[in-house]
Amino acid sequence: MSMPKVRKMLSDWEAPHIQSLMKLIETQSKLTLVHWVVDYSERVILPLWSKNYPCDQRPRNALNSAREWISGAIKLPQAKIAILECHAAAREAEGNPIAQAAARAIGQCASTIHSARHCIGLAFYGAIAVAYDQLGTDVLWSQIEQCAAEECKRMEADLHAIAVENEPNRAKIDWKC
Repeated sequence: MSMPKVRKMLSDWEAPHIQSLMKLIETQSKLTLVHWVVDYSERVILPLWSKNYPCDQRPRNALNSAREWISGAIKLPQAKIAILECHAAAREAEGNPIAQAAARAIGQCASTIHSARHCIGLAFYGAIAVAYDQLGTDVLWSQIEQCAAEECKRMEADLHAIAVENEPNRAKIDWKC
């Protein structure tokens, strides 16, 4: 029996948990979305990176730069430097699917300050990082997808907890990237 192929991200835009998450995302402001993905990444995704690369602070720096952008302490071009460094960390983690997916998720989450659409990277990369961490990479893809779907539901519950009802400044998101 051949080993399952290790995928870098989830890719089913039509999956019910992705569709449900996207619908909720569309009801919120960019600022709410940035808070959500940065907080979630810091709590759930960053530890997956840090346990593999404890001395590499690039993903943490990307999240910190997004927080600094939120507070107005820095502008987008300054934050972008840290975000690009996080993406570089992801590329350098080739061969470590958990850490690579975690860094990609964090880079996408931090990039939400630029475009709200990037917040979906939390689900596509972050959920697979969690699934690989919990199940390993030698299990059936259907098991990875099921675990990732459960993580996406936790992500959605987390956004629901901070969602602004009848948000007047909804982010305008074009999912056709």
